[in-house]
Amino acid sequence: MKLVTKYFIVILSLLFCTQLKATHIVGGEIYYDNLGGNNYKITLKVFRDCNVQATLPNVATINIFDVNGVLVDTMQLPIISLTNIAPTINNPCITPPGSECVEEGFYQGTINLVPKTGGYYVVFQNCCRNVTILNIVAPQATGVTYWEHIPGPEVVAVNSSPRFTKFPPIYLCNGVPIKIDHSATDPDGDVLKYSLCAPYDGCSPPSPGPCPVVPPPYSPIQFVSPYSGTYPMSTNPAIGVHPTTGSLTGTPDIDGQWVVGVCVEEWRGSTLIATHYRDFQFNVVTCNIAMLAQFNDQSTPIVIAGGGLVNQFCTGYTLHFNNNSINGSTFSWNFGDLTTLGDTSNATNTSYTYPDTGAYVITLIANPGNPCSDTIKKTFYVYPDFKPTFTPPASQCITNNSFSFTVGGAYAPTYTSFNWNFGASALPVTSTLLSPTGIVYSAAGVFPVSVIMQQKMCKKTLTDSVEVYPTPDADFVADSVTLCDPAIVTFTNNSTAGGVPSYLWQFSDGGSSTAVSPTHIFSPAGVYNVTLTIKATAGCVDTSVFVVPGMITVNPTPVAGFSLTPNETTIYDPDINFLDNSTGATNMTYYFGDGGTSSYPNTMYSYQTVGEYTVLQIVENQFGCKDTAANIVLIKPEYAFWIPNSFTPGNKDGKNDIFIPSVMGVEHYLFEIYDHWGECIFRTKDILVGWDGSRGGKPCQTDVYVWMITFKNVVSKREEVHYGHVNLLK
Repeated sequence: MKLVTKYFIVILSLLFCTQLKATHIVGGEIYYDNLGGNNYKITLKVFRDCNVQATLPNVATINIFDVNGVLVDTMQLPIISLTNIAPTINNPCITPPGSECVEEGFYQGTINLVPKTGGYYVVFQNCCRNVTILNIVAPQATGVTYWEHIPGPEVVAVNSSPRFTKFPPIYLCNGVPIKIDHSATDPDGDVLKYSLCAPYDGCSPPSPGPCPVVPPPYSPIQFVSPYSGTYPMSTNPAIGVHPTTGSLTGTPDIDGQWVVGVCVEEWRGSTLIATHYRDFQFNVVTCNIAMLAQFNDQSTPIVIAGGGLVNQFCTGYTLHFNNNSINGSTFSWNFGDLTTLGDTSNATNTSYTYPDTGAYVITLIANPGNPCSDTIKKTFYVYPDFKPTFTPPASQCITNNSFSFTVGGAYAPTYTSFNWNFGASALPVTSTLLSPTGIVYSAAGVFPVSVIMQQKMCKKTLTDSVEVYPTPDADFVADSVTLCDPAIVTFTNNSTAGGVPSYLWQFSDGGSSTAVSPTHIFSPAGVYNVTLTIKATAGCVDTSVFVVPGMITVNPTPVAGFSLTPNETTIYDPDINFLDNSTGATNMTYYFGDGGTSSYPNTMYSYQTVGEYTVLQIVENQFGCKDTAANIVLIKPEYAFWIPNSFTPGNKDGKNDIFIPSVMGVEHYLFEIYDHWGECIFRTKDILVGWDGSRGGKPCQTDVYVWMITFKNVVSKREEVHYGHVNLLK
């Protein structure tokens, strides 16, 4: 029976939901009042775009759910009033530029709810929003859910929910800062805390109604990136709501329609009773501003007399004000100094010197006394001048070191806190004193030191370093300790000392150096000692000596040498004789310059081609020490040309079967044979190829043939042409 009754209630609520078919909802909220005796008055406010044909109905359906999502009752709230809201804008000197029309439907009814653990959810759902909204996905298919949680007796026995007192202006001017009172009141006097939040989605059928009953929880609307519940519209600076006053601020910068939600938490002592919310639609438009009072914020750098930018925080008692008002011709300033009546000015841009630190409310009226004037108030904070400096103390020796630090420059010690950090090697590591003393470092080195200073709202970090000198300690290494004569040795100085120490290197061959890391040549072969003396005249004043006996061993180096005969010859006689003249070597190798080598001390080598060749002799002894000698060999070209006058290719006796010239010392060679008709029957560019007496693979007959040879003589460098006859005999 209970299941049937519940089913009947759901069907009934669906039928009643069809009564409110209004689309293009632009805002709303729902709240309750405890009337005593478990009776509650439920109030629903729905705002819709009245430029559309549909109107708000006479009855709104409210669904009551328990904490488990069970529908426990359905209310039919009658409409109490239907009001058109004037098209207001966030500036009194601007006429609203559009034709937006907003209608408010005010619904109320009472219901008796027996106290129940977990309380009740009072819910209104409907479809839909304007299709032109910029910050949500598929706005025309996105509905609304206005709900309120009545807490159970375990949270609070008697309570009435907060409710917002004013509807925001319908229009906002693009580029004009907003400051909208979006505060709420609470019948019980509970503490209210405000924040921006996402409105809730509702039913989204293809057309307004029917609206299905959905128990909590409810999903927030889906925002278009980068917008969200906490950043719901394009503003610079970003839109925000003051957590205690409910003041909504920001500067819109894109025309269009935007949905914004504001939540208010209801606190009684340390208990959060519930969260109430309202959403609404802003229409951002481009306005022709007749009047707007504006001046710089305290954190905005401004130009001051003498040039340069200054930030209004932490600059002393004199503040500068830049007037950024629009269409203002006369101005009235009041600087909020309650100690005098002379804290006023009629200048466009002005300055004022305050008698003491504190918070002061500055008021600017643009066109005072005119029918359309504008007033703006801002709170500025005055602090002493804040320009601290930090000069690190002089360096000290690691032995018995003790440092003192302090801050100079302009600051007020009474209002300033200090947070020093001396580094991990210091004891103590930190300090909160103005001038800490007795800071001891356990290691030598350069250590960063920082102090974070905060004077009221002004904060600055100063960073420098302090140096702790080590005691002198001579130490070095060499790149090699066993070398061949002459031994070139580079020493790496690994000594430690503070300040600018002096160095004296002494070598047992009688040489010395004052360089930090010297290079020294040891010769002749032998064993050498090295001594380094370091003296520190600042920081840790002391002397340190480091001696390495027998550090450098220099082995003897063999001497390469050879002679060759002849130094110059021709390719006809390319044999060169080599004679070894080296000393102290255990093995040697000749490199003849054409790829040939030999390990014989006295040898002969024949070159195959003309050219100039560098011959190297590399010798080595038992210590691996090497030496190299070099000589030049010149093989000159030689020219020769001879050719026979007959040949017998046909008798097959293996003798004189090929007609071939004998050629040497030529290039660009061409050898051709012609018959007595002048036709070329043989051609070659290879000096080693001759004519076999055939033509096209067939033997030629006995006859006289003409030959012609062209080439370049490599000796005379001239082009030559030779021709003659040859007898082919069978």
